[in-house]
Amino acid sequence: MSQGLRGLRAAILVGKEFEDLELYYPYYRLQEEGVKVDLVAPEKKPYYGKHGIEAVPDKSIEEARPEDYQILVIPGGWAPDRLRRDPRVVEFVREMALREAVIASICHGPQLLISAKILHGRKITCVSAIKDDVINAGAIYLDQPLVVDGNLVSSRGPGDLPYFGKGIIEAAKRLIVEKARP
Repeated sequence: MSQGLRGLRAAILVGKEFEDLELYYPYYRLQEEGVKVDLVAPEKKPYYGKHGIEAVPDKSIEEARPEDYQILVIPGGWAPDRLRRDPRVVEFVREMALREAVIASICHGPQLLISAKILHGRKITCVSAIKDDVINAGAIYLDQPLVVDGNLVSSRGPGDLPYFGKGIIEAAKRLIVEKARP
């Protein structure tokens, strides 16, 4: 196991009908780097992905505190559209952005970034179904497997997961680990 990001903490947002691979690929990839990962959801109850895989949150959105995390991952699927309707989740995302955490979103994940009003002038990618939404939110849409703009990391969908995982790790090393060095 790499120790490159040991001591960092990540929150992965969970909601009904998340995209299974987009949750669990970064979950395990971050753990391989030594990151403590918490699944965070509106309620502390089991949620099921689009393909039936269960995710049991470690914390509810009420228990999770943005200041405890340096990385936020927003998987796609139908979950982001449901999560954006919860003002507590939107505020959590906004607070993470204000703290300049690494915020990684994939597929429909940027829907939460739209609701948190943090995309204006930022470069991003997403699933083509919400391309117009991110553009209308003031973002610069790029049709690429990985887009990194400062602390924002984004990918289009499950086929881009190898790029997405690497992008999260590299952004965390660049923005958190190297920044902390004297």
